[in-house]
Amino acid sequence: LLFFQTMETPKYELVIEAKDMGGLDVGLTGTATATILIDDKNDHPPEFTKKEFQATVKEGVTGVIVNLTVGDRDDPATGAWRAVYTIINGNPGQSFEIHTNPQTNEGMLSVVKPLDYEISAFHTLLIKVENEDPLIPDIAYGPSSTATVQITVEDVNEGPLFHPNPMTVTKQENIPIGSVVLTVNATDPDTLQHQTIRYSVYKDPADWLEINPTNGTISTTAILDRESPHVQNNIYTALFLAIDSGNPPATGTGTLHITLEDVNDNVPSLYPTLAKVCDDAKDLKVVVLGASDKDLHPNTDPFKFELSKQSGPEKLWRIAKLNNTHAQVILLQNLKKANYNIPISVTDSGKPPLTNNTELKLQVCSCKKSKMDCSATDALHISMTLTLLSLFSLFCKSFP
Repeated sequence: LLFFQTMETPKYELVIEAKDMGGLDVGLTGTATATILIDDKNDHPPEFTKKEFQATVKEGVTGVIVNLTVGDRDDPATGAWRAVYTIINGNPGQSFEIHTNPQTNEGMLSVVKPLDYEISAFHTLLIKVENEDPLIPDIAYGPSSTATVQITVEDVNEGPLFHPNPMTVTKQENIPIGSVVLTVNATDPDTLQHQTIRYSVYKDPADWLEINPTNGTISTTAILDRESPHVQNNIYTALFLAIDSGNPPATGTGTLHITLEDVNDNVPSLYPTLAKVCDDAKDLKVVVLGASDKDLHPNTDPFKFELSKQSGPEKLWRIAKLNNTHAQVILLQNLKKANYNIPISVTDSGKPPLTNNTELKLQVCSCKKSKMDCSATDALHISMTLTLLSLFSLFCKSFP
């Protein structure tokens, strides 16, 4: 009877001798060698080197925490030796996994979901080990094929948590300085350490906010502006810190989204502000003016375009509305070469409405051979013209 585990190599060689003439010395002799190769069978189950293993892990950490060792007397090059580990108890939350090290056959026990000391400081796992190949019928796995792992979780100072996170609030953009925006709520997950929390501003891009370090009340230090470049899609975002009193202290970050409601706080703007026309032009439609407003509806268009009252016995131009956002300036007669300032007001539809009084600079130029000469050597400012016309009108009234 040959035992695989007692041999240095899994083969056995026999030298066989045969003699004729009944084995007499005068007979002839022949020899042959017989090589017997021995196949291993899985007749030895793997056994843990000890019944209980110990491991320590910090809360919030993942990775391998302990290597479980086993012994197996089968051939290391076969499935009869290679171990397969299974956690059979103590892992309801699937926080642990175990894999086989192919070189050493050890079981590598890992934390795959961070553990929480405040929920449970200890874990006990029951692990079994088997071979890749099934055992032969007369062999069975015994008590040594199972082991217990005792895991101790170490407490770590964790940062406070904001509730909710992110935090959202809606405010009008023109609320007074010092207005309360929100009172934040942060709690420390280290409930067994009885720590205090203080608050501070982390990122406030427009420098609009402050926070009470003790109670977490956020208030304004400037006028909120929906039209600011720091506001994206009507939302202003700021970050705040909650710092506990641990040693060393731990920090949590909270995000605040402020949705800003629009207020009519921007006058409409007019474009363009410069136009040119020939002194002998046949088309007296000088320019199409457009208006825009940084506010939102209903605080924008339709816009109202008006000319400031023209003094004198005759009017030189008029303005005609084209649509809700555009109007056209039309000369009522050809003008002499000069620079004119046409006062125009544009008013939005907000409540109350806002008006922008501006001037369109009109250059009347001489045009010859498709060349436009706009030099202002003989230019008269329209204000001077209007003054002279007013004086002339007054003179006529005084001396009929």
